[in-house]
Amino acid sequence: MEPQFIIGRNVSDLQARIERDGEDPRTLDVGINLMLYFVYHYIPPPPVSPAAAFSPYGALWIHQGVDRISRLPDNLLRNIVSRLPVKDAARTAALSRRWRPVWLSTPLTLVDSHLLPDCGEDGPYAIGGPSPRAVTAAVSRVLAAHPGPFRSVHLTCTTMNEHRGEMARWLDVLAAKGVKELIFVNRPWPLDLRLPTTLFSCTSLTRLYLGVWRLPDTTAVPRRAAFPNLLELGICLCVMEDRDLAFILERSPVLEILVITGSQTGVRLRLVSHSLRCLLLGFTYLEDIEVVNAPRLERLFQSTTFREPGGKGKFGRSMIKIGHAPNLRMLGYFEPGNNEIEITKTVTVAGIKEKIVPSVKSLAIVLQFGVRRALKKVPDYLRNFPNLETLHVQSYKAEDSTGKVNLKFLQEGEPIKCVLQTMKNVFFYEFQGSKSEVAFLKFIAERARVLEKMVVVVDSECFSSGANVNVKLKPLISAKWISQACKLQLFKSPRTEGGDPMFCHQLAFDFSFADPFDLVYYDESL
Repeated sequence: MEPQFIIGRNVSDLQARIERDGEDPRTLDVGINLMLYFVYHYIPPPPVSPAAAFSPYGALWIHQGVDRISRLPDNLLRNIVSRLPVKDAARTAALSRRWRPVWLSTPLTLVDSHLLPDCGEDGPYAIGGPSPRAVTAAVSRVLAAHPGPFRSVHLTCTTMNEHRGEMARWLDVLAAKGVKELIFVNRPWPLDLRLPTTLFSCTSLTRLYLGVWRLPDTTAVPRRAAFPNLLELGICLCVMEDRDLAFILERSPVLEILVITGSQTGVRLRLVSHSLRCLLLGFTYLEDIEVVNAPRLERLFQSTTFREPGGKGKFGRSMIKIGHAPNLRMLGYFEPGNNEIEITKTVTVAGIKEKIVPSVKSLAIVLQFGVRRALKKVPDYLRNFPNLETLHVQSYKAEDSTGKVNLKFLQEGEPIKCVLQTMKNVFFYEFQGSKSEVAFLKFIAERARVLEKMVVVVDSECFSSGANVNVKLKPLISAKWISQACKLQLFKSPRTEGGDPMFCHQLAFDFSFADPFDLVYYDESL
């Protein structure tokens, strides 16, 4: 069965749709440029830059006619050359006989945008211009001339459909010469150009990012094909079928980081991985995620997801099933009422069997405080995570508000264990002053026994002054806070519009950063 395209298969499809809707045809290029912007936003930056500052101390390398830098050991010279863009690195061979073998013995770093006349300073996003054939030819020459290994190769400037022969040869060379990091982006069109199965020959890869492709047909991949060293995989604006994504994960036995952003088809992910530590979904049409067996998974994030056709809410409706994930610490941003969470594995606590995830410490959610259906899901959300310590809440203005919402249901049913016993920090973003928002915060303040900090970031357009905010928050401020040690902090949001939650995807898989949701973006204290 062919995957259902969200964006459209080719230019003619989109052009016809735009003309049928009476839109300006130029909006097509604008839209695709915007999508490519997101792709390039998510791919890792090159390890070298052509914009390095000139050092005035360079003249000191030659003092009284003595070239001191050339006397350095080979390993130091290779270290120097490895930090240069490929054109400058290759030119070092012309300095002297001493330098001639250095570039060829240095692991190659090749960024094709650095071969453009402007060295890529204008960005690689433009659509509509011809593919830079001179750059494509230069890439072929560099890959052929250098014996390897290849430390990092970024190929983002070529319309691959126009250079299928070169593309196939590049992958053969990259595999033969031991590429470690490959960033491989097709400048559309077409949007669903199939990646060659020879990609699986690059067994030395430790990091791989693919942009604007259709994943290889894995039924044609040799049974023993694998990425035995792959630690980080990014799939950006790609067409993929469930079986192909599952195949890649199965053949990546040490994969720790998986990034899926801007998918052209719905994402249905059945996660079975003994190595994966972080899953990040961004600008993705999320259908279902089932964490079946992921013993090392620590973080599961989505930054923004598209709505399903005809769907409601900030995010599309989806099901997230959590099975065996004993080390899962962080979840978010999810939306109660649209992103359903189902715990499929039973754990025993004090002799009682429960379907909970006791390992989760940090949860981030988006809430529409004007929608009763969404708010009534919150208690069950929180009961899933009895040891939750930090709660991040992004308030989102409802498009289908049901009017005044009574939050008495928060007090009904079984007590919420994490609120009573473990919750230490609450961050509330884009507070708009509704009674439902205040009632929610008051509910936590009057029950969270170990609460240490409550941070409220106020929507910049909702109030004209700090005094007005205090009036709206008076029921919270005057509440009987059960934790006397808790500090309430108010900040004004620097954002002119609420928008999507603030989130930094680079921090998502930076395991040295304790809580990627905890971004200090507040403007000024009220």
